Amino acid sequence: MNAEISTPTDELTQRLSATPRGARLARRLAATQLAEWGHPHDSEVSDTVQHLVAELAANAVTHGRVPGRDFELRLRLLPENTLRIEVSDPRGDRQLRFAAQEADGEHGRGLILVTLLADTWGVTERDVGKTVWAEIGLG
Repeated sequence: MNAEISTPTDELTQRLSATPRGARLARRLAATQLAEWGHPHDSEVSDTVQHLVAELAANAVTHGRVPGRDFELRLRLLPENTLRIEVSDPRGDRQLRFAAQEADGEHGRGLILVTLLADTWGVTERDVGKTVWAEIGLG
């Protein structure tokens, strides 16, 4: 994990190792930051954000991983009480998997979950890699 954390009052940015441990840490960081912003760990908003971060981080680690490169988590408070979650990875391909490979399989449902939980989401290209983002109202 990179020790540099940027935490202005309305943003958290953190680079994390592209490993399952890094993905778990992304979820924990999101929960901690939301608590600092007034949304306790056991709130519905925190639960939804943790699920979104977990799915986006797991996708970055599983499908966006480039050996030796980290992924980045960014949480930003936007106007009108909206939270933007961004997970950036170094792999530039934008081919995203939407459907489960097997009806009873354990994988392939992440972006379906993101579609159901987020108000809106999308993919933005970067100079190196891509950013998958999701936005939700904080109610």
